[in-house]
Formats: sequence, C-alpha cells, structure tokens
Amino acid sequence: MGNIVNAAEYDYFGRKKLMDALCKEYGFIKRSVIGRSCGGRDITALKIGASHEYALIAAAFHGSERITSVVLMMFIEELASALKCGESIAGINISKAMTGRGVIFVPCVNPDGCEISLHGAIACGELKGAIAKLCRNNFTHWNANLRGVDINHNFDAGWQELRQKEIKEGIYGPGPTRFGGYKPESEPETLALTELCRTVKIRHATALHSQGEVIYWNYGGNTPVRAKKMAEIMATSSGYALDTPIGIADGGGFKDWFISEFCRPGFTVELGKGENPLPAESASEIYSRVKEMLVLCTIM
Repeated sequence: MGNIVNAAEYDYFGRKKLMDALCKEYGFIKRSVIGRSCGGRDITALKIGASHEYALIAAAFHGSERITSVVLMMFIEELASALKCGESIAGINISKAMTGRGVIFVPCVNPDGCEISLHGAIACGELKGAIAKLCRNNFTHWNANLRGVDINHNFDAGWQELRQKEIKEGIYGPGPTRFGGYKPESEPETLALTELCRTVKIRHATALHSQGEVIYWNYGGNTPVRAKKMAEIMATSSGYALDTPIGIADGGGFKDWFISEFCRPGFTVELGKGENPLPAESASEIYSRVKEMLVLCTIM
C-alpha cells in the first residue's frame, strides 16, 4: 500500500481528507476539534496512545509555513503504521517506546492563514479587499490569521514588551505578519492551544515552524533544567543547531507561553532551509532528517 501522506500541497479540504484516511486506516487515532478559526475552519487534534500526561506537537502556526503540517502528518502516518505492525522507526521499537505514553498532534493551528497563502483572495471571503490591501496583493507570504494577527505573537508571554517592539518596527495593526493583536489570546486559534494545554496535562510541547534548521528551547526564568538536555538530544538527532531568538522574534510565541505557564519544556523547531513557503516536494527530505527527532519528542 502506498503512503497516505505525500510531499504535496494540501489545502484545508485536502488535509481533512488525509485525516479521514489516517483515522480510517488506524482506528486507534482519536480525532477531535479543539477550536475553530476566525473563518470557521476546524482546528483538529489527533491523539495516539493514552497516559495521564501527553507530549504535544503542533504545526502550521503561519500560513507560508504550511509545509510543517505535511511533515507532521508524514510522521503521524509512520508512527501509526509502526504501532499497528510492530515496527521500528530510526531503530526505536515504537510499541515498546509508546507503552504508557500518549501524544497529541495539531497538524494545522492556522488554517485560515494557510488557505490565504496558498489560494489568495478566494480564501479571504468578505475580507478579500482588506487583506489584498494589507499584503499589496501578494498573498504568498501571508502568515497571519484572517484578522491579520500573527498567532505566534498572540500568546501571553512577554506580550506587552513584544507589542512595544512591534511598534518600534512600524507594526501598528493587522498585517501579513508579526502583529500580535490588541491583547494576548485574542484569537480563536491561540485559544484553541491554550485551552487544550489547560485541559490536558502536557508534559512538553513542540511547535514546528520553517525555516532555519534551528531549535529554540528556553524562555525566561521558568525554563526547567531538563529542557536544555532534551534540546541537545533533539539537536544531535536532527543535526539542527540550538539557538536563542532575539528582537521581535522573542516573546509572544506558543513555546514561550507554555514554558512560562507550566514550567515545563517547550521547543520551537524551524524545519528546513530556504525562503518560505518552502517547496512542497522538499517535505520528504525534511522529514527524513527530523523523523528520529520527532520520535524522541513523542517518547521523551
């Protein structure tokens, strides 16, 4: 049987079909809708395994970074197949490694942004004129949600300081990227993740972005000591470098909020290299390099 997930562009309905197929093939994958976007699109979580606490891996926070969703779904498929068939991934026996473990995946945090970056004005509904003006008719690099808020600037972690940095950069209101909203957690996409983490015990969280081949692992005084060792293991596995965000990239992100809120490890992984959006056909190569790291993110 061929793969369900391939290195291709998938829009909102394409992803839904993939998740339908994955859940049909692997009945132990549990699917739930954890929220809906500004445009009314489902934000879906897929759960594998059961435990009193879960690893969380989320992707596609930014529209032009939708390749991260494909890479994550490639991993979900291989993980599920290995569990079903008793196989290993990167030399790790998945059935044994997942005993007593659970993981939750959110393949696309920002479905509206991904649709806008991929399909342009047709994905914007009644806001197409306003969004076209904000991006000067260049939809390809759109990262924000339908309201022009950058989800990864909208979490309540150093948000006030980040807002001042945005203003210094000339970012005063909605736009294609880096506007964190008028208050933290103002967006339904942000709330979908924060409410998930407040409802389910998440032992550590990983956010997949592109690009740069780096791993961010610390934020403020609540970063647990073990987070650096975990990040070093992830870096050794993938060949990615450890890094620290600076300037307008520091604060307001999901990883930052998770660390601040729960004092548990949180990571941002920048997949691949190049200019976003990375070509869809590069998903297989990116995945082959990070699959062991994703296994480790699941079982650590």
